[in-house]
Amino acid sequence: MNIAPLLLYVAAAIGYGWHFMKRSSRGGRMATSFLVAATLVHTFIIGMQTTEIGHLPLVGTTGALSVFVWLSSIAYLYTETTSNERSMGVFIAPLLVALQIIPTISRYEVTVRPPVLESPWFVLHISSLLFAYASFAVACVIGITYMLLFKELKAKRVGFFYNRLPSLQILDVMNMRAITIGWLFLTIGVAVGGVWALQAQAEFDDPRVQAMSVLDPTIFVALLCWVVYSFELYARRSVGWTGWRTARFSIIGFAIVLLNFLPVGYFLTRTHNF
Repeated sequence: MNIAPLLLYVAAAIGYGWHFMKRSSRGGRMATSFLVAATLVHTFIIGMQTTEIGHLPLVGTTGALSVFVWLSSIAYLYTETTSNERSMGVFIAPLLVALQIIPTISRYEVTVRPPVLESPWFVLHISSLLFAYASFAVACVIGITYMLLFKELKAKRVGFFYNRLPSLQILDVMNMRAITIGWLFLTIGVAVGGVWALQAQAEFDDPRVQAMSVLDPTIFVALLCWVVYSFELYARRSVGWTGWRTARFSIIGFAIVLLNFLPVGYFLTRTHNF
């Protein structure tokens, strides 16, 4: 079923590319329509899976990745709507396509959630982290667009990106708005995850639960993300960092986030493979 949203995400990516290259308002409206349709279809599929298994499909990296793509699309549509700016869609939509390929080609199986994951703390933990990561994905794309425009202006070769992207000031504000929202949900997710882990270790003898500690790669990377984004917010408010410094940290931070979805999530973790 995941092929339907993937095709719509591809159509949205093409539309945003047309809008960006040709500065076509019609192409932009079509791209937004395709992305809204993709998000709605994706919502329906996740809803069907939730009904079938009795909970959000958060168990396993493949299901979590699909939910992450869905939340990233929602986060971007919110950003686009509140800023009335579509130019970043040319960067966001291809990212959604690339990430949605994995759930699409992976075989969907009904997964019975083990008792240790029945806790509402677990649902809040994972949901908060995924929404935080979705916000960071949007911030990363904003950071990339900022760097592209900044380099063009620094080289005094105003042209391609200057004519197609918002001003540096607008990009900087949008970047920090996304980072702040992401940091808030990341903090909630990490804190709730600690409560859930302590509760689970007291109630279950599962070796995967008992092995949970800051040394586990998944937990370590999540904490590292929190440190990076906390420093970015601190540096902006207390040191006065703006512009390309915060844009660069947004890119670095999301690169760390991706570690939890790909190499760490699939190959390295010993405790987050229920």
